[in-house]
Amino acid sequence: MADFDNRTVRARPYADAGLYDAGLRAYMLRVYNYMLVGLVLTGLTAYSFFSASVAVDPATGQLGLTQFGQTLWGSPLKWVLMFAPLGAVLWLNMRMDKMSVGGALAAFWVFAGLMGASLSIIFMVYSGASIAKVFFITAAAFGGLSLYGYTTKRDLGPIGSFLIMGVWGLVIASVVNIFMHSSMIDWIVSVAGVGIFAGLTAYDTQRVKNMYFAVGRDGDVAQKTAIMGALALYLDFINLFLYLLRFLGDRR
Repeated sequence: MADFDNRTVRARPYADAGLYDAGLRAYMLRVYNYMLVGLVLTGLTAYSFFSASVAVDPATGQLGLTQFGQTLWGSPLKWVLMFAPLGAVLWLNMRMDKMSVGGALAAFWVFAGLMGASLSIIFMVYSGASIAKVFFITAAAFGGLSLYGYTTKRDLGPIGSFLIMGVWGLVIASVVNIFMHSSMIDWIVSVAGVGIFAGLTAYDTQRVKNMYFAVGRDGDVAQKTAIMGALALYLDFINLFLYLLRFLGDRR
């Protein structure tokens, strides 16, 4: 499919091909901008929830939960907070076709905020310095992998299908390990998670690029395709970051 699209572009007059390439660059830039705003919103929300949930004991320097933190993390509400992003992303995928562009973008921002609230707990587990370090490592790795997915001529579709099955395997293994508490399973899941989401970053970048050739550069469909592409890459980044944090993060 990608080869067919490339042949179609080459068959056009040079001026038209140049416009098409410019349109692709603008489309991908929009995807990355949406993704970046989502990540910033997630980070700000996570740190805000952490700051409101935790207080430092001036005598010992240890962290303790505030009243807000007790309500949030010391009650069944924590399960709602943990699973709200999953429900939101499933709802967003099902409803995207029926939403306006503005509604879809607003739903993406709401999802990014919910993800931030859910991830605020990582500040209680890992030091701020190690979180920042792993974030920049993830950003560098993501940039390289996404660039590969954008520029490679190889069809990553078959690899992507295998990786998506691997995600379901990660979910099942993680649920099982909640009850088994096996450090070996946890290590295997972490290694597999880094590999799977590294591969998905390249695959999703190529898929998002190919969607441009399928839907074109104009209209609401193209706008919503960009939002869904940003959502896919955002999830790849977040998951890659979390699995790397399990390896490289310094626990409090």
